[in-house]
Amino acid sequence: MTPFPPDFAAAYRDKGYWRDRPLIERYEEAFRDYGNRTALVDDTESLTYAELAHRSEKLARVLADEGIRPRDRVVMQLPNTIAFVSLYLALQHIGAIPIMALPSHRYREVEQFVRLSGAVALASPVTAKDADFRDIFARIADQQPSLNLHIMQGSEEQTEQGSDAGQRRSLRVEDLLEAEPVRSAEDLAALRAEIDPEDPAVFQLSGGTTGIPKLIPRSHNDYAFNSELAASVVDIQEGDVLLDVLPLAHNLPLACPGLQGFLFNGATVALSRSTRAENIFRRIESDGVTHMHVVPALLIKMINDEQAARFDLSSVRVIQSGGQRLQPETRIRAEKVFSRALVQENFGMAEGLLMFVRLDDPAEIRLETVGRPVCPDDEVRIVDEDGQDVPDGEVGELWTRGPYTLRGYYNAAEHNKTAFSPDGFYMSGDLMWKHPSGNYVVAGRKKDLINRGGEKISAEEVENLILTHPAVLNVACVPVEDAVLGERMCACVVLRPGATLDLSELVSHLTQFELARHKLPEYVQVYDSFPLSPVGKVSKKDLVEGLRSTLSRT
Repeated sequence: MTPFPPDFAAAYRDKGYWRDRPLIERYEEAFRDYGNRTALVDDTESLTYAELAHRSEKLARVLADEGIRPRDRVVMQLPNTIAFVSLYLALQHIGAIPIMALPSHRYREVEQFVRLSGAVALASPVTAKDADFRDIFARIADQQPSLNLHIMQGSEEQTEQGSDAGQRRSLRVEDLLEAEPVRSAEDLAALRAEIDPEDPAVFQLSGGTTGIPKLIPRSHNDYAFNSELAASVVDIQEGDVLLDVLPLAHNLPLACPGLQGFLFNGATVALSRSTRAENIFRRIESDGVTHMHVVPALLIKMINDEQAARFDLSSVRVIQSGGQRLQPETRIRAEKVFSRALVQENFGMAEGLLMFVRLDDPAEIRLETVGRPVCPDDEVRIVDEDGQDVPDGEVGELWTRGPYTLRGYYNAAEHNKTAFSPDGFYMSGDLMWKHPSGNYVVAGRKKDLINRGGEKISAEEVENLILTHPAVLNVACVPVEDAVLGERMCACVVLRPGATLDLSELVSHLTQFELARHKLPEYVQVYDSFPLSPVGKVSKKDLVEGLRSTLSRT
């Protein structure tokens, strides 16, 4: 890890931002304060704060029996269930570090996470529609000897053939939750004593442009503060219920304020595995949901679903939108469908900085901006190509540093040289300008990323895979505007003489690399040659502009 400079760390401690304690101790405060309240509800059960405290502590001792130790890395890829939360908290009890993989990740991504981190365990479903995670685990373990434990979520019938030979172990999370631990509470306390609050509590994942995922270390100190800050601006009241329908591994539903911030404040978190609009409406009505996290694509789907009128959605007060820019028209329509709700846009990054529109901002400010920083010591610069600050109102790149923004990606010294300024500002690649209100407006990005419904796709990663197709001479992956998802990917290709290629053939070729399906191109456009910039590089800007008219005619 890249440490915070000592003078900055001392200042953050003096101001009470960092409390130098393990993240789990902040949860334990909530367990004690709100013991009889309902903490979690999923599709099959509910737990009070006291029951969650008991379950997670007991599971931590069982995991310690299985050899999990402080600073061990565990790739977590479970769906939105109470089992996810129980495992996440159990790892915090021990001081092990969860790596927050997405349900859509497959062999390619998971292997990279294990290789980069030296992970000792993978927690995943037994199977998905297009993947058998028993096979994925076995193949990765053959290449990465650190990986020796597979924690699976699924039925006994699914896991009967899932045990591995040798030192590898495959265990059901359901069985681990029922097991009686050998280690005592005192043994667990001894493990916790090894936790350094400046160590990572969680590894989030970057949307880096190189195709190799970067691990974002979020320390015990900064991640608790992150959630407390976010919770302070979303109006959490006694009896409130957050519906978490986005994958919990994402920073937004996990900690901004997410599961973490709502539990810190004694609220209930309802967990859903379904993103069908009708199922979401049913959960809102049955659970009395007051808050939701959405990405624009999900919100658009909900407000255009005719089933909305069949359900009582009046309990919803705050709809928190992130991941990509929300169009004003969508926000206005949403506040009609959810008649008592305000749509609160935020701009956040897994690397740290959070900006929120405040709920009492004037309506026109809420429509136009993505908010302002949540901490007075969030340092924000908007700079030109030379790293010089631009006047308010002019577009520039966002640079930031602060008490919960990383100083370096994990184990990535060379990349850090180009991602951070010499004085420690994270150079985000996001283009913004400062509004007269003091809030900020997103103007685009410098990074070569495609934002499909809030999921950031590295163009370079997909381009490198497409180049392995024998028909392809050159490729440039670019975004195409989409009314629902914001952007979809088009693979612009120059083919070898006499070759042909269509979308189905390209997707079939890419499927062999076992990457997440949201990274697959949705359009293919063939060119004789690519337009070039003045310095001789492929001009993706010209490709995008040309596709606007080309695809609109098809």
